[in-house]
Amino acid sequence: MRTIAALLAATILTAPAYAAEPVFDAMRVSQDVKTLSSDAFEGRGPATRAEAKTIDFITTQMKAAGLQPGGPGGKWTQDVPLLMSDIVGTPNIALHIGGTVRPLTQGQEIAARAALNGQTRVDLKSAPLVFVGYGVKAPERGWDDFKGADLKGKIMVVLVNDPDFEGGEGDFGGKTMTYYGRWTYKYEEGARQGAAGVLVIHEYAPASYGWATVKNSNTNTMFDIVRAKPMAEHVPLEAWIQRDLAVDLFKAAGMDFDAMKKAAQKKDFKPVALNATLDASYAVKAQTIVSHNILGRLPGKTHPNETVIYSAHWDHLGIGQPDAKGDRIYNGARDNASGIASLLELGRAFAHAPRTDRSIVFLAVTAEEKGLLGSEYYGASPVYPLATTAGMFNMDNMFGQGAAKDFTISGVAKLGLLDLLVAEGTKLGRVYSPDPRTETGGFYRSDHFSMAKQGVPAVSYKPGIDLVNGGVARGRALGDAYTKDRYHQPADEWSADWDLSSVGPDLTLLYNAGRALADSRSWPEWSADAEFKAKRDETAGQRK
Repeated sequence: MRTIAALLAATILTAPAYAAEPVFDAMRVSQDVKTLSSDAFEGRGPATRAEAKTIDFITTQMKAAGLQPGGPGGKWTQDVPLLMSDIVGTPNIALHIGGTVRPLTQGQEIAARAALNGQTRVDLKSAPLVFVGYGVKAPERGWDDFKGADLKGKIMVVLVNDPDFEGGEGDFGGKTMTYYGRWTYKYEEGARQGAAGVLVIHEYAPASYGWATVKNSNTNTMFDIVRAKPMAEHVPLEAWIQRDLAVDLFKAAGMDFDAMKKAAQKKDFKPVALNATLDASYAVKAQTIVSHNILGRLPGKTHPNETVIYSAHWDHLGIGQPDAKGDRIYNGARDNASGIASLLELGRAFAHAPRTDRSIVFLAVTAEEKGLLGSEYYGASPVYPLATTAGMFNMDNMFGQGAAKDFTISGVAKLGLLDLLVAEGTKLGRVYSPDPRTETGGFYRSDHFSMAKQGVPAVSYKPGIDLVNGGVARGRALGDAYTKDRYHQPADEWSADWDLSSVGPDLTLLYNAGRALADSRSWPEWSADAEFKAKRDETAGQRK
């Protein structure tokens, strides 16, 4: 294992004059992670004092690397207006189950999000609970969990993931999660149904993370892009509940939770009223703030109006509820100081190499942890035309486990950009392994998704799990341990014991793929059956 201590003697302290084959400095990358994830940066929460500190660090590093300001008007940043929402004090939430009042403690039985529909109070009284299965309405698949039920003023209780998750086959492509399985979709559909609230039942396997992650991600400050009609997108009460609470709810209604979950996996499922109502009362402080995306750029020498993007999100969860040790700072070392450090190191490499034909943009986006909001805003208000953006390589949670024989991307995608990445990987002796956990819906959980929705060929790169030291078994074990013990928890901290042997190989592959695309005249396409191809095709005439 090549630890930081072992690499110290070989550290390159100054950026070399790169030719076509740059040498990446793992120690410098690690130091950037250490800085960004230190307690001094307070978890890099958007719209906190840490945001200015983070922007200053990233722009200083970009400038020192030799990048040019890439934001509007020659600035380093792009303004991102956001709705910021906080629950004031402790929310009063209680269930009435079979004549018994059961108060719910925020962060324990329930994780309620601050309302994002523009309201300054949530006041629900005796709102009936209705189990709507997976909460999916997918006419193209012949699936409708609602069957015309009137849910206005009611609370939807839904399962997470797709109806296929448990059985592994069916109308939703088996274990691979579709967007219908994402909790974000459940809330959106609740708004379309006119519901007063949506309670997502947490279970570890279909959610792909534990309750600690749910609690930490949903009980702090919430954000959304500024919407013309926020009530059309958000119900007043958006929350998760523990599985044990759901079991009690079903039992009080004379039903077995597991039996009802099985029933919900069939097309003929119909909504079922539960023998319970919900009260919720709390104030919400909602205000519009401005966060920032950060952009560095290297103009192309022959086709400067065509762009290749490298991206990573700079934000994390900030300061939140304390863990068992009393730690309240969610440092976000791997998620995603590692991605930003990788972005900076790639910027240094391209800045000290011969200029590419197309322009390269290094985009550090805000509010990924709040719903991919910085990238969504960029996709809606791009600084550089999306029609002539050849592709995007996103980086999220980049290293810490060691060099791997393989590499992967988040989720499932069929596009020429992945073909390019595979071809460049082959040259380096790296094998592409499809995402081993497509049931987690990884494709919809990183910033490349915001660009894909706009038609731009985009992938989120992931280091492999077939480790040089320990193979797949060790890679999977380390990944599972990170998800369980560190992901979205204060324990996601920089460590001097990290194995940095993956930094060089992964950044070399990303550099080579981006350079090949930037020096080519090719325009990667989506596959014929990809849901994003039609959007891309709308702008085909603008690409030559």
